[in-house]
Amino acid sequence: MSEEILQDGDVVVRAHGALRRITLNRPQALNAITLDMVTTMTALMRQWASDPAVGAVMIDGAGGRALAAGGDIRAIYDAAKAGDDLPARFWANEYRLNVLIARYPKPVIAIMDGVVMGGGVGLSAHASHRIATERSSVAMPEVAIGFFPDVGVSYLLARAPGFVGTHVALTGSRLNAADAIYCGLADVHIESAKLAALPDALADCRTAKAVSTRLFDISSVAPDGRLEADRRMWIDSCYSTDDIETIVQRLHDAKFGAAHVAGVLMLKGSPTSLNITLRNLRSALSFERVEESFQQDYRISLACVAAHDFIEGIRAMIVDKDRKPLWRPDTLAGVTPDIVERHFKPVGDLELKFED
Repeated sequence: MSEEILQDGDVVVRAHGALRRITLNRPQALNAITLDMVTTMTALMRQWASDPAVGAVMIDGAGGRALAAGGDIRAIYDAAKAGDDLPARFWANEYRLNVLIARYPKPVIAIMDGVVMGGGVGLSAHASHRIATERSSVAMPEVAIGFFPDVGVSYLLARAPGFVGTHVALTGSRLNAADAIYCGLADVHIESAKLAALPDALADCRTAKAVSTRLFDISSVAPDGRLEADRRMWIDSCYSTDDIETIVQRLHDAKFGAAHVAGVLMLKGSPTSLNITLRNLRSALSFERVEESFQQDYRISLACVAAHDFIEGIRAMIVDKDRKPLWRPDTLAGVTPDIVERHFKPVGDLELKFED
């Protein structure tokens, strides 16, 4: 038996015993996340952190097609074109919410059913309990719009087996449940038909161990993925370098068709985005705390919105939909060290800070 405790249109909150369930409620937009939604979720989770009546938090999406397909990119585009500071405010608040989830003192269960991209990965991949289903399609395809895989995902992908994380970030490949689990973005596979029973099953859970036990009881082996096999065959050998042009050449020279496809996908993306994504990944491996990754992501995000490729990529892929972005520079060779470096420079008073 559930009790609805909040309905503001884009966020629905219910109580199931000690469980609080946040449902993103923009199904017509694949639950794309807005600043108002971030603000609402942050306030609720801060309140529940010290509320003895709350044992755990679950995050899912309405409509059955997506947890969240990302942030509201069109709103960011319109604001950037108008000179509004919405992009900076959105990312600052979104990243703080993601870190709140990562550091939450109570179990956070993320239901990664359907499309999970961009901001949807930020809400789910840092949770303590991450559930994928046979319908999961998890990806960070930002290089295709002149951006980069943000929301702290580089911290996780840098720690994936071998160079699987590099492949995922540079190609934007869609991952099924098995692949998401293998590369560290999900924990367990549960059939979508069993999701409706989860709130009641978790209603009395107050510890991570209790949640894990309940989830394990209804979990099953995920359908086969490709990442583990591809890693052995070609991923590690192709991506084990810090030079994008070398990676592309290795993919081209590989004897596997999947490697050639990966190379083609990469070359469709922004050359600048590919370079900053690779550097972000490599540096994230040295970070001791996930907050460091978010701080670096924020610097890169501000640089991207002030440059050419991000706005051009959104125009081509989402606004005009001609799918013909005009990147500047338009070749990998044209991306100089100075272009890459400007995305990583400190931003002074704008540096992202987190509460202790």
